[in-house]
Amino acid sequence: MMAAVEFVACDLGAESGRCMLGQFDGERVTLRELSRFPNGPVKIGGHLHWDVLRLFGELTDGLRRCARDGHRPAGIGLDTWGVDFALLDRADHLIGNPYHYRDRRTEGMLDEAFRRVPREEIYAATGIQFMPINTLYQLLSMVIDNDPQLERARALLMMPDLLNFWLCGRKACEFTDATTSQCVDPRARDWAIPLLQRLGIPAHIVQPVVPPATVLGPLRSEVAADIGLDPIPVIAPACHDTAAAVAAVPAEDRDFAYISSGTWSLVGIESGGPILTPAALHYNFTNEGGVAGTFRLLKNVAGLWLVQECRRRWERDGPVEYAELMRAAAQAPAFGPIIDPDHEQFLRPADMPAAIRRACRESGQPEPADRGAVLRCILESLALKYRWVIERLEELSGRQIRTVHIVGGGSRNDLLCRLTADATGRAVYAGPAEATAMGNTLVQAMALGHLTSLADVRAVARRSAEPVVYEPRAGARWDDAQATLQRLLK
Repeated sequence: MMAAVEFVACDLGAESGRCMLGQFDGERVTLRELSRFPNGPVKIGGHLHWDVLRLFGELTDGLRRCARDGHRPAGIGLDTWGVDFALLDRADHLIGNPYHYRDRRTEGMLDEAFRRVPREEIYAATGIQFMPINTLYQLLSMVIDNDPQLERARALLMMPDLLNFWLCGRKACEFTDATTSQCVDPRARDWAIPLLQRLGIPAHIVQPVVPPATVLGPLRSEVAADIGLDPIPVIAPACHDTAAAVAAVPAEDRDFAYISSGTWSLVGIESGGPILTPAALHYNFTNEGGVAGTFRLLKNVAGLWLVQECRRRWERDGPVEYAELMRAAAQAPAFGPIIDPDHEQFLRPADMPAAIRRACRESGQPEPADRGAVLRCILESLALKYRWVIERLEELSGRQIRTVHIVGGGSRNDLLCRLTADATGRAVYAGPAEATAMGNTLVQAMALGHLTSLADVRAVARRSAEPVVYEPRAGARWDDAQATLQRLLK
């Protein structure tokens, strides 16, 4: 067994961020939290933005703590949520505060894009699902508004790329995160320049695309001196958090689906190339970049965002413990009302519980009676939507999916994992909960030659975290509930 090699994995999600110390001894990886901090939108002038300067300060604080504790990591890797971006001017200064993907500026932009370029042609050029939050429509909104920020821009960097640039000085866009933008050609693995030009988006602002496991360069000397570390390598692991999490799925074969479960649920399979068929377009599935030349055929499902927003609303009346809510959901009657968790009315409601009750009422179902029933409605609806997605994945890929791996924070939700096994009729393997940080760490190890393949990465993940297994329990009522969801989807 080799001496442990240490890496810092910085993982920024839409709700929180953390810096983790990953220690890899050649057989297993162990993770230890260095720092954790909140994240979320800031509302200014009616628009939602990210406080990116504070986020960079939080990252450097985490690195400073790493140095104070006597660690000398071999690399630093960063991953974040997708689709959001920053613009730099000709002096490489940040132009404005990056927008949050839930900002309303993209309302109506899908229809505007389709007026300029047919929907089928956009999908053929990018292979990405149509969501108003995508970078493509954020940029189009700036074109429509004649936004002066876009006129001044000389460089576009996705969120992890901006932070990497501030760390090491290299402007590049890592492939897995760049694909979330709906601005990348999956066949060429480069920007879809003709599409950008047809939409009036300036193509000169995009930066070189680099694959995951790229060593970007050493820490800037002033950053290294400030945090007390040597100018160690800044590595682009898989800079999209879902790609990092999927790399750490502890599967032994390819007959699995994954659910990267958190604020969003990303439900998909791994493939050797993009699937750009008419059926994939019809079902609005996405082809995002993965590690080691793979693609992730998947669909975004709303995820625990609905639970988080319910809790946030209820906390206006006093503190609400998450564990207490889950106990209430477990005790609530099964097979109550069903919602489509991805309906647009749940994208940014002011009152999520009220929106759920209204959706149930409008679909001719009884409203959930209390908090536990609201959460049971959410979790059963998520499990059913997972089933719907998995069945479509089998159709699109021609593969039989035998198991489901749930990774990320949602893998700790016992009720959600149990409901998913029962609803899908497939064994669910839950964990690792820290899949994103684990994948980030192991892809860094691959970048430096300590691992040679994605299979090696997954073998380490299996040895490092034993999943909890949920075997499915048969029940005809799930078929009836699925029929209700199908009706809602139509």
